[in-house]
Amino acid sequence: MRAKITYAITAAVLVVYFVLAGDRGIMLIQQGTLLTVTFGIAVLILPVIGIWFLWANTQFVRKANRLAELLEAEGGLPVDELRRDGYGRIDRDSADEVFARRKAETEDAPGDWRCWFRLAVAYRDARDTPRARKAMQRAIALQEGRTLST
Repeated sequence: MRAKITYAITAAVLVVYFVLAGDRGIMLIQQGTLLTVTFGIAVLILPVIGIWFLWANTQFVRKANRLAELLEAEGGLPVDELRRDGYGRIDRDSADEVFARRKAETEDAPGDWRCWFRLAVAYRDARDTPRARKAMQRAIALQEGRTLST
């Protein structure tokens, strides 16, 4: 719940920033000189990219959460079996063991979105965010009946 609130607040702040930046871009364009119109267009591009990025990430999170709900309903969510030290940090060897099992599971059933979801969680636990995101994208695509290039 805390992550959802943080995400909502961050998204709201970004939207306010995009509106303010867009307003400044329009004001620059209205000045009518070559320089201000050029800067105005450049300033307008940033909010457009930002809005697209925010929308794409929101869709990704929504779809990943939907998969988590489906797996939870099936009783297939990965169990947290990681060992932690006294400060709550994950033991690296423990993460490597879990990751190796998840990787083998995915290699045995490469078309099963559930395996890719569990692999994404293992990557996240190992703090490998780029691979976690790619594995989750694969899980989402497989669940939706789409394919992704390797």
